[in-house]
Amino acid sequence: MEKREIETIVREVLAKLEKETATFPGLVEANGGKTHVTMPLALAVRLIEKIEAKAAEWNMRVVTAVSDAAGRPVAVHCMDGAYIGSFDVALNKTYTSIAFQMSTAQLGCLSGPGESLYGIQFTNEGRIVIFGGGEVLERDGVIVGALGVSGGSAEQDTALAAYGKSVFAELE
Repeated sequence: MEKREIETIVREVLAKLEKETATFPGLVEANGGKTHVTMPLALAVRLIEKIEAKAAEWNMRVVTAVSDAAGRPVAVHCMDGAYIGSFDVALNKTYTSIAFQMSTAQLGCLSGPGESLYGIQFTNEGRIVIFGGGEVLERDGVIVGALGVSGGSAEQDTALAAYGKSVFAELE
């Protein structure tokens, strides 16, 4: 293959990639370049609003956190009267769900005495949560973020986070 042919092929491939990435909904212009966004702020806020409405129906005051696929917080809302300590717990539930790609309730089952992950909550500088309220959020089978809810009992947080996960599937 001659140099000119290789250059032509490379230009075609680059043009095709540029066209594909220009229309990809997860790419946004940022600081003079493009970045991939797995969890847009507007989507995170819509999800939190749905969860807060359900929490109010259940007479709960919660902190709800949504993180992106890398575990970075995108949005955190604290309902009036929510426990101060629930802020860190909600964030750590998102971190845990992303870090282990499962709900915090599932991890809790795997980390009890005698189980294979016993003691895991003492790793990662204490950020691992092993009780319910953290859920992985997916789009088309791909993890795009995580949800953390804190403020009720473990059972209440688990139910509210499961509700949030189901609602997320319907949000655009």
